Amino acid sequence: MRLAVNIDHIATIREARKAREPDPVAAAILAELAGARGITVHLRGDRRHIKERDVELLRQIVSTKLNIEMAATAEMTGVAARTRPDQVTLVPEQPHELTTQGGLDVIANRATVRDAAAALRAAGIHVSIFIDPDPAQVTASRDIGADAVEINTGAYSDAPPAERQARLEDVQKAASIAAAQGLEVLAGHGLTYVNIHPIAAIRDIVELNIGHSIVARAALVGLERAVREMVALLESQ
Repeated sequence: MRLAVNIDHIATIREARKAREPDPVAAAILAELAGARGITVHLRGDRRHIKERDVELLRQIVSTKLNIEMAATAEMTGVAARTRPDQVTLVPEQPHELTTQGGLDVIANRATVRDAAAALRAAGIHVSIFIDPDPAQVTASRDIGADAVEINTGAYSDAPPAERQARLEDVQKAASIAAAQGLEVLAGHGLTYVNIHPIAAIRDIVELNIGHSIVARAALVGLERAVREMVALLESQ
């Protein structure tokens, strides 16, 4: 199973002081050296942390896979067409949220998501959609032309112990359906060093996107060690 490291919070630290450091580009290099198989950033409409300059520089230096999370808008697909990341993950976006709150409702926004996916694929970009573990959303993602889905593990991560198994089974079912429909299956949101094992054991999932937990641990032990420790957990499954 591959680990993709989300480095948004490196840019969040930088923007807290409107400074030049820490540099997300440097973080990407360290994460790859430590075994990450991909780098993920979320380019938000308000540019609150990652900037277009970051995306442009990351495109030049990332040697594994560069995944840009973005809203399904003409502005964002234009940025993607210009910078050519390896993958774009379409996500919902609210102006005042601290982080993404749930999966993209592909069914309710079918035309918008379909048009964004078509524009991205025309530019030669692999298209993933961040969705809740709902079989109907999986099928809708396939129908609008997605290459992959990233299953939202937030409900599993946040669930009290008595409910966690049921939420895990939701993820397992969605992953199985997605794989059977020919979609590449990714997952992420709220995953930590403590709760990662049951998700990493789902064989239909080929990649996990993890950010906050790794950056939080990196603040204490360093980024390379934090990434290596997470890679080791995934490889132990």
